[in-house]
Amino acid sequence: MRAFRSLLISETRIFARDVVALFFTFLFPLIFILIFGFILGDVDRPIARLGLFEVSLEEDAALRDVLSSSGLDLVSRYASADELASGILDREVDFGLTWDGASLAFSYDPSRVQENYAFQQIARGITDALNLRAQGLSSVIRVEKEHVGTEASTRWFNKMVPGIIAFSILSSGLFAISGHLTGMKQRRTLDRLLVTPMPPVALLAAIAAVRLVIVYISTLITLLLSSVVFDLSYSIDWVAYTLLVACATIGMMGLGTVIALVVRRPSSAGNVANVIAMVMMFLSGIYFPIEFMPRFLRAVSLALPLRHLADGMRYATGVSDMSQLRFWLIVGAFLAAGIILFPVLARYAVRPQRT
Repeated sequence: MRAFRSLLISETRIFARDVVALFFTFLFPLIFILIFGFILGDVDRPIARLGLFEVSLEEDAALRDVLSSSGLDLVSRYASADELASGILDREVDFGLTWDGASLAFSYDPSRVQENYAFQQIARGITDALNLRAQGLSSVIRVEKEHVGTEASTRWFNKMVPGIIAFSILSSGLFAISGHLTGMKQRRTLDRLLVTPMPPVALLAAIAAVRLVIVYISTLITLLLSSVVFDLSYSIDWVAYTLLVACATIGMMGLGTVIALVVRRPSSAGNVANVIAMVMMFLSGIYFPIEFMPRFLRAVSLALPLRHLADGMRYATGVSDMSQLRFWLIVGAFLAAGIILFPVLARYAVRPQRT
């Protein structure tokens, strides 16, 4: 116990002096949140700007009512067809509508291939609504959107933030052991420690204890920033959230210990950990929905720990639904990985530098 306390104090000081570790633990997730927040914060609230040219000088009341109920955020009026075409090409508006009192003509920028599909859907809705009004009819079937569970009621960015937190837990766990332990080996610090009565597990436990506290604080700061800056709301189960963060951090450290066992140089260990983290990030639905991936990549995704950690984090923050059985299986799997790997690998990873 005395050796553990000494190691705990030492690891706390080492971490506090490590500028790179502090940056990647605290600032890196916040930078991701800010970047993707400003880029994708309104991805589920598309803004379609319509340019309107009415041949008749009199404003058509039916057209005005249809446009006001179409969900368009902005309608700009133009005095001529040429001005409307220039406005579309200059990106003043997204697409154009010419109305002569009897027919509609929509104009699009051909270079906006992907976005034009959404604009065409809006155009069809405007056309159908005007056709019904001209016949004195209304829609026979009324469509209502009904959310099932909690996932459907949130924006994509709500779902992304817990994924970014999961990725920061993965990174902290991998680099905490792989880079730190191999660095100690290269500096011969580990050799000096091993000549003392220090149990190898005590060193890993001290590193894990420091990282657990640091990672937990970092996740709370990330949640607070996303809530304050981007007005995101979460319904957090604090017991589930705390246990998931703790067990996932320990489990990822176990994976980092495997890297430290195989790789000898800190730079190489960092590169290996970075490659693993990047592969998991792109295939685990952190920034891109898994539903968009090919079937074989979705199958690969199921084998990645980060995929399940992200799903568990979304459940703990109230973003998406999941059975309690699956959630606790995820928590238990990460805890078991850490408990099994730490003692077994401590014997082989925490040892003098090989020559």
